[in-house]
Amino acid sequence: MKKIERYFYPAIFTYEPGQEIAVDFPDLKCATSGTNDNDALLSARELLGRVLCGLEESGEEIPIPTPLANIETQPNERAVLIDVYMPSVRQAYVNRSINRTVTLPAWLNAAALERNINFSQVLQDALKAQLHLG
Repeated sequence: MKKIERYFYPAIFTYEPGQEIAVDFPDLKCATSGTNDNDALLSARELLGRVLCGLEESGEEIPIPTPLANIETQPNERAVLIDVYMPSVRQAYVNRSINRTVTLPAWLNAAALERNINFSQVLQDALKAQLHLG
């Protein structure tokens, strides 16, 4: 199945005096916020990408977006169409770092710390060499 390159989903921006702008995606049952319109838009786009990437990765059905014209708002709300370009989101997801716990003899840990060894870099280099990934 071909993956979609760009998704468009409506979001509701809610404005309350003295509060961050709340951003709700009614079709995806998720929300975020921002300190101003630009921050709210960026937060919304990032959340949209993460949620949709997660749904793709888990094989879950991706809901059909409600047309923007069908979104009902209150006087302090605004409906906004948010888009996300998925190839860049997917690439960032593939290249994300994850934490792993490793066990070392105490003497080896002490010697490495004494020499300011970057444990993550050494492990990455060793795994690449072991897997012949150059």
